[in-house]
Amino acid sequence: MGFIAARKNHNGEMHVKTVEAAVIGVGWVGGIRAETLSRTALVDKLHLCEIRPERLAEIRNLYKPATATLDYRDIIKNDNISVVYISTTPESNHYPICRDCLKAGKHVMLEKPIALELWEADELIQLAKRNNLKFTIGYSQRFNPKIAYAKKKIADGTLGRVVSVLVSRHLSRNLGKKIASRVRLSPVVMESTHDLDFVFWLLEPAKPVRVYSQGAFGYMQPVNGSHDIMFTTITMDNGVVVMIGGGWNLPPSYPNYCATWIEITGTEGALFLDDTQRDNWLNTMKDGQQFTMSTMPGEWVDNVFAGGMGPETIHFLEACIRDTPVMVTPESARLVMEAYSAADLSADRNAPVDLPLTNESISAIAEFKQKIRAGVNA
Repeated sequence: MGFIAARKNHNGEMHVKTVEAAVIGVGWVGGIRAETLSRTALVDKLHLCEIRPERLAEIRNLYKPATATLDYRDIIKNDNISVVYISTTPESNHYPICRDCLKAGKHVMLEKPIALELWEADELIQLAKRNNLKFTIGYSQRFNPKIAYAKKKIADGTLGRVVSVLVSRHLSRNLGKKIASRVRLSPVVMESTHDLDFVFWLLEPAKPVRVYSQGAFGYMQPVNGSHDIMFTTITMDNGVVVMIGGGWNLPPSYPNYCATWIEITGTEGALFLDDTQRDNWLNTMKDGQQFTMSTMPGEWVDNVFAGGMGPETIHFLEACIRDTPVMVTPESARLVMEAYSAADLSADRNAPVDLPLTNESISAIAEFKQKIRAGVNA
């Protein structure tokens, strides 16, 4: 999963440098973070926080943390904890908990989205800079080997000058409903956000300048008022055109199933990536067909981790210990936030939206959010 930071003592002996780490919110994703941290020698003591007593008891029995609490402020007050992973839901909790952790001098990995409002993201970024803290957002697809391969082939010139990028991502409605039931946010915010992040990463230093999005209503409309699927076209400042489709209405299937298809064309070649997760097929009399190891976050499979979140969790830990750059900067997460906010506004207006966002667009996005939160469909 990466390099282990080590140092020599006065006798010249090598010792692994460790830290005390905490996870706030140990549901599905936070549980993965907790298990990963419980397995690494880089963590001296693990601390867990969860507001549901039954889940906290369950996770405490599994991973034997040094402390387990129902109140995240206990994590804040513990000066020995230097690294915090925030995996709470609903997403409205991200900003206040992250703000408090950064103010307390903790390095923070925060699950996406970075915040619900741009000014909140700006404040978190400034707090991290002011306190000289590591701050990153959980965009685990950068740790997907297929995405990393695409980055390499673009960077080494194999594809020539990139012309277009297409990403199509579909979730089952089992997972879509789970996400959509807890927050009134669209699939471009909660799902395509990962694709926006890694595509912008692949195309660096190009920046997005125009967003046009269309959405279609279906199964999810009565669940949270959102579209079932959204198709978003992004124009980059170097002329590259990006198309990202994100939907969460596939018929019920294997829990948390996610399928993705990626096409990258260039002047000297093309790269097609099949990440539809159908290469592992289990079929049983009891449960029927199952596409195992098919979730975006991934999962522990005995002694190895299938997916990007395990390596991502360790990467941030190492960045804090070794004082090295994080893979996902909060500034890049803010750019993604601007892009998906523009996509929501574009779909609502049925017109393109320019980036960076103008004051008029920011005001219109605020009005759009108020409408959605009030339960009024676009």
